[in-house]
Amino acid sequence: MNYAPLSSAGSPSFSAIVGVGGIGTGTLVELEGHHTLERTESRLGKLLDARDYCKLHIVEHYLAVLLNTGPRKSGCRVVAVGNVGSDEAGTRLLHEMKQAGIDTQHVLIEPGCRTLFSVSFLYPDKSSSNVTISNSAAAELGKAQLDACRTELGALGARGIALCLPEVPLSARTRFLKIATDSGSFRAASFAAGEMDEVRRLNLLTSVDLLAVNREEAAALGGVDGSAGQRDLLEQCRNAAAAMNPDIRLVVSSGSEGVDVLDQGTWRHRRALPVNVVSTAGAGDALLAGILAGLVLGLPLVSGEQDNAAQTATDLGLLVAAFSLTSQHTIHPGFNLEALRSFAAARHSSLLLDGHGVGPDGRSLANPR
Repeated sequence: MNYAPLSSAGSPSFSAIVGVGGIGTGTLVELEGHHTLERTESRLGKLLDARDYCKLHIVEHYLAVLLNTGPRKSGCRVVAVGNVGSDEAGTRLLHEMKQAGIDTQHVLIEPGCRTLFSVSFLYPDKSSSNVTISNSAAAELGKAQLDACRTELGALGARGIALCLPEVPLSARTRFLKIATDSGSFRAASFAAGEMDEVRRLNLLTSVDLLAVNREEAAALGGVDGSAGQRDLLEQCRNAAAAMNPDIRLVVSSGSEGVDVLDQGTWRHRRALPVNVVSTAGAGDALLAGILAGLVLGLPLVSGEQDNAAQTATDLGLLVAAFSLTSQHTIHPGFNLEALRSFAAARHSSLLLDGHGVGPDGRSLANPR
């Protein structure tokens, strides 16, 4: 499925983003010492007063705010498909998602199950890793919910974005991507590093138009060591992805080093915005949310030049990611269009400089169509 217009002006108008992935909460622990936690190691860490969320919730929260959705607002709908437990955490998360403007009609409460939970480890340099439990309500994502996606995405056709994220069973995500392909959706996905062998075995990237990964995940996809040079890592990642899908777009984030985007066979690098980092947890999800919002707005995925003005979907993603880095929470509680506008203005970005959040093509973030 070739979405060449994403590289130039006039990309398709999208009416809804339907996402499958983890919905849950977690705990952040700030470790003492800089070295990576080893297999048999015990180490002290400080429990942080920070709110941690799982991937689908993070991405769709930022999307819903960027696209200004909700009962009394217009724009691209943001739809979540997943499961929470019959516990306090599940009730709270559903309330928060609805408050943000996320459509939760396809999020089921699983009796007797616990809501997805993770523990994130934060190092002194603000990098992070996490462990997510596998025996939670998220593992119960079922055929009936995915069939509802078929109805939803089938009605949207090419005006739908299918968002496929980790923390639910890979078998369910494989089925979801097949449904999205049958429906003619634009398919955006991310996979954990430990899943990349299975992604290659199942040839899953034949059903993905845009793959967003971090450096570790890119190395796992390309079959190279994480210490490989950036050029080698990117080329091996491209080769592995292109063997499955020659037309795939890749977004490889490398923290403070910025992001590399493969579009129509060419890598382009964009620098990260300078910011005082509080925590990197959730920044990659914020990056993906900003990129997808930019595509909905009709921005090109990336351009060949970098300047001080945000003109592409990747630039919007980097802006949202930089904003997220200023909070200890994986969803920045102060994120809204006005705050993002001020943040952008302080960094000389033209994307959000007026009070209505108007992009460089004149489209409003409050009403992209």
